Order: sequence, then structure tokens, then C-alpha cells
Amino acid sequence: MKCRYCGKKEIYEFIDLGQQPLANDYLTAANLNKGQYHLPLKVGFCETCGLVQVIDYELPDNIFNENYKYFSSYSSSWLKHCQDYVDMIVKRLHLDSDATVLEIASNDGYLLQYFNKYHIPVWGIEPSESVAEIAIQKGIRTEIAFFTEEYAKKNIKVKPDLIIGNNVLAHVPDIGGFIRGLKLALADNGTITMEFPSVWELIKHKYFDTIYHEHFSYLSFNFVCHAFRECGLEIYDVELLPTHGGSLRIYAKHVENQLLDVHNSVGELLAAETSAGISDTNLYKDFGRLVRQTKFEIASKLLELKSAGKSIVGYGAAAKGNTLFNFVGIDKDFLDFVVDKNPHKQNLYLPGSEIPIYGIEEIKKAKPEYILIIPWNLKKEIENELAFVRTWGGKFMVLLPEVAVW
Repeated sequence: MKCRYCGKKEIYEFIDLGQQPLANDYLTAANLNKGQYHLPLKVGFCETCGLVQVIDYELPDNIFNENYKYFSSYSSSWLKHCQDYVDMIVKRLHLDSDATVLEIASNDGYLLQYFNKYHIPVWGIEPSESVAEIAIQKGIRTEIAFFTEEYAKKNIKVKPDLIIGNNVLAHVPDIGGFIRGLKLALADNGTITMEFPSVWELIKHKYFDTIYHEHFSYLSFNFVCHAFRECGLEIYDVELLPTHGGSLRIYAKHVENQLLDVHNSVGELLAAETSAGISDTNLYKDFGRLVRQTKFEIASKLLELKSAGKSIVGYGAAAKGNTLFNFVGIDKDFLDFVVDKNPHKQNLYLPGSEIPIYGIEEIKKAKPEYILIIPWNLKKEIENELAFVRTWGGKFMVLLPEVAVW
């Protein structure tokens, strides 16, 4: 396969997670016996430009459609993260009611809602109609579309002072076109902030479950700096965040904008990644071996518990869990069911494994011996929420980065 960014003919494949359904393609009871579409889930590294990418991928139109079930507003810690961001960025950029804010992939209005108290005009672009409708019901201006270079040329009439993109850069197959669209859309003295999981953090902590077809790319800071610069934008600051197991928040401007100085954080992170071998094929080769070994360790622990007759239920019907379950072979024989706060997922079934999804109240009825926290990045939030399981001696467990029970 050619690299989607630089066009190199061959990229180095270092992970094969097997045949996988789309991670957010949840099943209804009526569709359980009709089979499910699967794709190879392989990841490769381009030695020319440094982009880590899924080799076989589905078209975005077939992912972010009316069946898309990811809603951002069901995690209290994520909402707090977004509220803190808004308070910070308004102060940092001196935004007021004369400014304009655009969020790309604005989901259900989870973030833009926090600009209301500042009376700052906002609007979002969201490709999934079912998700966008929730934001529209909240009174948040939302256009149902994919943001592309062509979209920016045709539809951006008032250039925003701030463009936000949380967990979207990895979701676009044409990264170059997407960034060129940002260049076209941004006001002359404006700022772009984007958050995305760091591939370096993914490798360090073995978070391979964050790999799925919806994530077309896995991004290093080195690659993103290079790509933005080629498209006429410059990253002038960067922060490491704890979200999603380790994310980066970048601040970018037009290269022509001399009003904003480049912070030391940029050079420091570039050097740190380079020192870690982020551009070295051996880093990815070693990671591929580690993922296979981790698979065996997870399977061994679950087999031990089930062979002893233990009951296990999962918390959080997260996409990352679907990658993990289908790779390791975790199905209804291992997990009795999964619970989730999102009502749009309840009474459906996980793709591939066909594990049923219920509301949280089912845990109190079943009183399982183990709660498997699937979104490990929210384990503290979930442990506090489910503290009641201790009343019957219930334990919590996670499978990544290491199998842990407490």
C-alpha cells in the first residue's frame, strides 16, 4: 500500500490485529444471525514521512453514518476536561463576543456548550447526522458535513479566530487535504488547537486497543509538525495531556503570523521523540512483538478466572474494547454482558463478540465477582461510580497496559 500522505509505494507493516468489524458497528437483536462485515486491521509505518497508519480502511461515509454511536457527553471527566479547556483558551487568546469559534467534529456539542457563558459565537461541523442532531437540539449551530479542503473553499465565509479539533486529526484519511483546509479557514491572526492521542504514548503504554479502522492514523509530534509546516501552518506550542492514555494538544498559526512566538515546548518534544526512536522502524517492530505477547497474557488470565467459575461483566461499550475483544477472542463465554451509560448503545450487541449491552442497573442485579473496566482511561471515574460492588466483594480489573485486579 502507498502511504496516504507522501505516496511512498510500500509501508512497513508491524501489527496485524486480525479480521475485525468496524469498532462502532453495534448490532441489533434482529441482525445477530446475519453475519457482519469484517476488514483486516493492520498497521504500518512509512519510513519516508513517519506516518503510522491503518493499511486497509473503510470510507469515512461508511463509518460516520446514522449508526454511529459515539457520543462525547457521557463521561463526566471528559466534560470537565472540555470545560477547563474553554476557560483556559478564552483567557489565553483574549476571546470575546466579537470572536468566532469553529469546532471540527463537534459531536453532540459536548465542548461548544461551554462557550455560552462567554457569549462567544460558535458553530460546529459534524459528519454524523444522529450525533449532530443532539447538538442542534441544544441550540448549537451545527452543519452536518465532513470538513475538507474543498469544504473550506466553498463554505467558510467568516474565518474563525479559533479552530478546535479534538480527536479528529487521526480520523481523516487525507491528512494533507484536511490541514490545507485548516489553512484556508483560519483567520490571519487566529489559532488552531487540536488534541490527538500520541503514538509514542500508545507504544510506551501498550495501548494497542486504541487501534481501529475509524482511526486512520497514529500521530507523532514529529510527523504533525512536518505536515503542518508543509501546508503553511506552524505549531507554536504543545502540551502533553493525560486524556486517552496520553494525548497531545497542539497550538498552530499561519507561518506568516509573527505575533505569536514558538515556545520551547516544541523543540523539546521533537527532540524527545527523536531520541526515543520515533522515526526508527525497530521501535515499531519491537512493539508488534510486545502486542502479541500481551494477547497471550490477557487470554491466560481470563481463562484462569473462567475455569475457576468466576463471573465477569464489562463496563463501557467502548470502541477500544471491541478491538481488544476481537483480537484476543473474548466473547460471551468470557463476559456475561457489558453495561454502558449511553442509552444509544443499550440493548445492542458488541460488534464481533456479540456480547449484550445493558444499563448500569444490571450490575446490581447480577452481582458479578469481577468488573472489567474496558475504557481504562476512565478507570478512576468508573471505580468511584461503581463503589457499590464492594458491598458483595466485587473486584475491578483492567487488561491494559497490564492485567490488573484490585
